Amino acid sequence: MKTFLIIIGLVAILAVIGVIKYLQIDKLIHTKPPLQVESVSTTQAKQETWQQMLTSVGSLTAVQGVTVAAELDGKIVEIDFEAGHNVKAGDVLVRQDTSVEEAQLRSADANVELARVNLRRTKELLEKATVSQAQFDADAATSKQSAGAADNIRATIAKRTIKAPFSGTLGIRLVNLGQNLKAGDAIVSLQALNPIFVDFYLPQEELRQLATGLPVKISGDAISGAAVEGKVTAISPDVDSTTRNVRVQATVDNAAGHLHPGMYVDVAVELPIIDKVLTIPATAVLYAPFGDTVYVVDSKADEATGEKQLVVRQQIVRLGARRGDFVIVTSGLKAGDTIVTSGVFRLRPGSVVQVNNALAPDSQLAPTPSDS
Repeated sequence: MKTFLIIIGLVAILAVIGVIKYLQIDKLIHTKPPLQVESVSTTQAKQETWQQMLTSVGSLTAVQGVTVAAELDGKIVEIDFEAGHNVKAGDVLVRQDTSVEEAQLRSADANVELARVNLRRTKELLEKATVSQAQFDADAATSKQSAGAADNIRATIAKRTIKAPFSGTLGIRLVNLGQNLKAGDAIVSLQALNPIFVDFYLPQEELRQLATGLPVKISGDAISGAAVEGKVTAISPDVDSTTRNVRVQATVDNAAGHLHPGMYVDVAVELPIIDKVLTIPATAVLYAPFGDTVYVVDSKADEATGEKQLVVRQQIVRLGARRGDFVIVTSGLKAGDTIVTSGVFRLRPGSVVQVNNALAPDSQLAPTPSDS
């Protein structure tokens, strides 16, 4: 009897424990977890007007640029320039030894003077009919030959005095004092840098839209601040048979001297066509192989409490051209739609969000990063 009572007691205790556990589990099942709210920044898709542009990558070339070289063999006796300095057309850069030519010139000048005296005397005698016309003609030819020989020596001296052919900026000196130059040896690079040419290529199908005088803007890592402006000045009449591209040349201002031949730059040719486009910041786009998407923010009422809350839905979009920090949306959105611009990687369809635009990215059509 005592054993039976013990068993009944144990069963009762187990039943009580089971009921308690059942009630605890049932409460957990019917209790909603706390709602997780993500903090995001948002903006609205905007209808804007964009000017059509043709873009390419170009290379800078000097309007005038040469490597100054020696015309004749000779020893350098004077260097009259500093590397990297600006010079004007006609400034003397290098003088070669002309001592031999100068001695020859003195002898040639003496022969010229003697020939002129003889010609003048012969002319006087011819007027008196004491010499023949043939003698006068011979003396006249001798005088011209003497003058020609002297002029030839002067030309040689002038070629040994090497001058800047045009105004520009000098490069690094390639010669030294006392060096014996051969004809054609390089002395220094001379480049005219303001203005400067930009050479670039565009596809043949864009040729019908091109015309000289169209505005051009160039930008790049080497250009700080706003883009440099210029104009299309030449369009090649032939198309490259391999790439089917046409070569275009623009001239841009380089008063600041930041642009140098050989640099590559981004080129944008502005066309006289304005398009109405729908734009969003590029940071709002989730790029994926199956399609690009954005998160659109909608206001919905909570089913339990009826309170309004912001909920996101994932929307597939089709994108167009990109300019600066913005990208064109050709389908999938309409003007005024509110989209998430930061925090998109933490979201999933149906996520509840709260808007905090304090740290929203500053999107610009023409960004100028501080490290550019």
